[in-house]
Amino acid sequence: MTGFARVRQTTPQAEIVLSIKSVNHRGLDMHFHMPPELDPLESELRSTLKRAIARGHLQIHLLFSPTPESAPAPLNRPLLDSYLRAYREAAEAYQLAGQPDLNSALRLPGMLGAATREELDESVAGAVLAAAREAAVLLNAVREREGEAIAGELGERCRAICGLVERMEQIRAGSVPAFQKRLHEKLSDLLRGPSIDPQRLAQEAAILADRSDISEELLRLRTHTEQLAGMLAAGGEVGKRLDFLLQEMNRESNTILSKTGGLGDLGLTITELALAAKSEIDKIREQALNLE
Repeated sequence: MTGFARVRQTTPQAEIVLSIKSVNHRGLDMHFHMPPELDPLESELRSTLKRAIARGHLQIHLLFSPTPESAPAPLNRPLLDSYLRAYREAAEAYQLAGQPDLNSALRLPGMLGAATREELDESVAGAVLAAAREAAVLLNAVREREGEAIAGELGERCRAICGLVERMEQIRAGSVPAFQKRLHEKLSDLLRGPSIDPQRLAQEAAILADRSDISEELLRLRTHTEQLAGMLAAGGEVGKRLDFLLQEMNRESNTILSKTGGLGDLGLTITELALAAKSEIDKIREQALNLE
């Protein structure tokens, strides 16, 4: 699920801002963007976040600003000399007027030295890890609200599928008379006469009905759909179980479609309803990628 959280922690030595941006992902994939002096904390950060977050592609940004009192910034004199020399050479070569700007020079990467890992006390490491824990809690709260909204939408789609199944069951219940009529018309045309043995007609219709019977598929489709709706209502982690149920629901829909070819107008109606059910299943599958 998607989400964003930002936390600020302040210690006597530094101010720390940690943000986490999450997008959909089947597993847990973390990418860190932080100053080199905090690189030794990456392993602990990964462990901390892994305990709190199960899935998602995470972009973790960590800003670290030492206070002037704790980390005076030493001037990189060789780099400044190189900058001034390059400035003068460019001015002379291109006959440009002007003076070097000190503010611009000091903003150059590496011009002001950064605190080293050895200079960071335990309070900084503790603040970074505390920020990670707090950000994970905030992120999960955002993702949980999104998950509840998605679960509500999926519940509506489950109810829609159950409604489609009910309509197919009603049509199936009246299928045998329709089979008899269709078979009678076909045999009458072949024999060029209206006289057909009613008992033989009923037997042939029953055979045709059995080959095209979708009662078991409808029952399983309804059962799987009700299981999915109940699982969503119960909450908790549903990702893998939901994937399995959707596969089963899709299989039953395909089987229903494969059996409706010989049902005439009834078959066309059932086909339309089964295709509508498959469409709902596909939409659930797309939205399910956002759930854990």
